[in-house]
Formats: sequence, C-alpha cells, structure tokens
Amino acid sequence: MKGEAGSMQRNEKPKQEGHIWGSMRRTAFILGSGLLLLVAFWNSVTWHLQRFWGASGYFWQAQWEKLLSTFEGMEWMLYFIGTIQVPGLLFWSFNGLLLVVDTTGKPNFISRYRIQVGKNEPVDAEKLRQSIRTVLFNQYMISLPMVVLLYPILKLWGDPCRRELPTFHWFLLELTVFTLIEEVLFYYSHRLLHHPTFYKKIHKKHHEWTAPVGVISFYAHPIEHVVSNTLPVMVGPIVMGSHLSSITMWFSLAVIITTISHCGYHLPFLPSPEFHDYHHLKFNQCYGVLGVLDHLHGTDTLFKQTKAYERHILLLGLTPLSESIPDPPKKME
Repeated sequence: MKGEAGSMQRNEKPKQEGHIWGSMRRTAFILGSGLLLLVAFWNSVTWHLQRFWGASGYFWQAQWEKLLSTFEGMEWMLYFIGTIQVPGLLFWSFNGLLLVVDTTGKPNFISRYRIQVGKNEPVDAEKLRQSIRTVLFNQYMISLPMVVLLYPILKLWGDPCRRELPTFHWFLLELTVFTLIEEVLFYYSHRLLHHPTFYKKIHKKHHEWTAPVGVISFYAHPIEHVVSNTLPVMVGPIVMGSHLSSITMWFSLAVIITTISHCGYHLPFLPSPEFHDYHHLKFNQCYGVLGVLDHLHGTDTLFKQTKAYERHILLLGLTPLSESIPDPPKKME
C-alpha cells in the first residue's frame, strides 16, 4: 500500500507541474497572439486616432491653459477637482441610476439583465443604507487623505499640473502600464485577503454581498480599501509621473469599471460583470480584473465550466444573455 501511495504521489507531482507549464504556455500564446494583433493594427488605428487627437488637441490644450491661469498659485485645488471631485461625481451619478433600479425594480427592461435572478428584487433597504455609510467613509476618510498625500509624491517626479498635455501615444502607454500594475497588485492583494488569517477579520465584510450591487464596490474594511482598492490604482500614476489629465481619466475609468463589475446587471454594450459577480457568488474563483492571472494560476477553472463563463462576453444585442444562454434546468431531488 505504501508503495502504491508513493507511486501515486510521484505521478501526481508531474501532473501538477504539467498543469502549471500548460497554463503558462496557454497564457503566453494568448498574450503573444494579442500582441501580434496589436502590432498589426497599431499603425492603422493610432494613425486615425492621432488625427482626431491632433485636431482636438489644440482645443484641449487651450482649455487646460485657461484652467491653469484661473488656478494660478492654487494648482492643488485643480488637482483636488481632477482626482476627487470628477471621479466622485461619476461614481455617484452612475450608481444613483443603478440604485433607482435596485430599490424600485424599474425600469423593467433593465431588470431583465439581472445576473443573479431573484436576488436584490428589491435590495434590502437597511443593508443598503449601512453599506452606503461605509462607502462614504472609505471615500472621504480613507481615499481622500491618500490622494492628498499622492500630490507631493507626484511633484517629486514632475509637476502633475504642468502646462503641456500628454501626447496620445504617451497616454496609451500610460493606460497600458496602469492596467497591468492594477491587475498584478489587485490579484495578489485580493487573493491574500482570502487567506483564512485575513478573510474573517477583513475581507468577509465585502463578501456580505453574495449578489453585489454597484455601490458596494467600495464597501470594504478600511484596511482592504487601502491595500486592495486604492493602492493598485494609485501606483501606476506614481511610476509614470503622470499628468493630472491622465490621472483624472484613469481614476474615472477605474471607478466606472469597478461599478460595472459589481452592478449585478449584464447590460448591453458595457463590459461583462459575469467574472466578478461569480467571485461574489462562489468566493474562491476569479480574483483578478482582467482574468489573465486567474488563467495562469488556475483560479478560474470552475468558472470556465459554468454558463456564466459562456455569458462572459460583450453583449451586442438587446436580448439578455440569461435568456439566450440560460442556466441548465435544476435536477429534481
């Protein structure tokens, strides 16, 4: 028996190693193919976009210089508007619309796109109020001081309110770097928070919502909000010494994407939230944002066996994917 057990262990180890190397090869193939396609279309796409950027660039440069003249000597106020007020306004405007649907169930045509059917119909009002209080605390008692401290750090690399706006190609490079840094930092910090040592005391708070709604994207323990929500988004602009315009666009994009990921609706023409919604449902799958590291580490294997994975696409029509790709019927006990 001992010999058989030893043989099984020896056989299992090569299988595990083969699985890891197989995952790495598939990931390399996917990334390599994507890079080749990007290079193939890069000149054509960026040429057209650069023409548009160049045509409108003079206008935006002139507007930016007017802002600098208005806030001359008070650039920190301009920084505050760009990093706090603009992303905050977008966050609450978008979530305000979603909250109308979550609390009233209307308009009905949006409710049709609900991912977890039967959940939050309507949302628990008291639980929602308590969550919003936590979100406001995290935004203005945690994120606000961190963004204020970011200003002198950015000044060490170069003035974020410098006169010249970034070029189109430079902004594309920044956006790529921001996204990759966020993916790495969020995946590993998020996965660490699922370790039993940290989950019960810290991350469990966020997972009180097994069927998430948009506004709870910032519903988290303060430590989690610092380590997993805020820092992964802030590090990119520090590394790149970014202009305020790039930071404002990145922060705004980040709050919109995280809201979509938590909104609970797979809406037409918006990025699919199926990946992160499944994480809230099952807890031990789909830790990242893009899904590349989940593929590499095998933390999306169960997800790939579900109908939710088939529905994890951009919806280009008006028929809800829950109707065109329905869940299999439940087995009778």
